[in-house]
Amino acid sequence: MMQSCYFCKGKVVQQPTSVDFWWGDDLKIIEHVPAGVCTQCGEKYFEAPVYTQMERLAKGASEAVRQFTVDVVRYSAA
Repeated sequence: MMQSCYFCKGKVVQQPTSVDFWWGDDLKIIEHVPAGVCTQCGEKYFEAPVYTQMERLAKGASEAVRQFTVDVVRYSAA
């Protein structure tokens, strides 16, 4: 796994994280994902098997543990 962030060169540490994962028009939030996370900018790095499992989960291979509603607003210059 990466030791330093590709973007900001910050330190990358292994820790579980939550991921907003889009599959087409569907958004899934996947919790407790093992990842390398930059301590400076928050960029997340995943090993290939982890990403493959996130794709499976996003396709609906797992039952949701909870649901919530999110407001969608359109940007408008003030």
